[in-house]
Amino acid sequence: VQLVESGGGLVQPGGSLRLSCAASGLSFSRINMRWYRQASGKEREWLAIIGSAGDGIDYADSVKGRFTISRDNAKNMAYLQMNNLKPEDTAVYYCVGWGGARYGDVWGQGTQVTVSS
Repeated sequence: VQLVESGGGLVQPGGSLRLSCAASGLSFSRINMRWYRQASGKEREWLAIIGSAGDGIDYADSVKGRFTISRDNAKNMAYLQMNNLKPEDTAVYYCVGWGGARYGDVWGQGTQVTVSS
């Protein structure tokens, strides 16, 4: 049971990044997927959720209109497209999926996003 994020990096303000989350060992097509982030010295922040069929999408106000969550069930992948990035978006980004009663919420290792000029 594993989630692995990728796609983070250093980007200038106003730039874009696309984060990917590869799932293994989960009933991926049956579970919703979420993205969170945690900035240094701050609490973890929920960002977005997508339902198992790609429906039920919702966003935190802080990213609404700039970030887009999506998924590809055929590839067991979830994505977070991030546009118009701001310095305050700098954080470690995590994808999360339900691993069932045995594993509970499964978290990836995180990917660092740094927005700076």
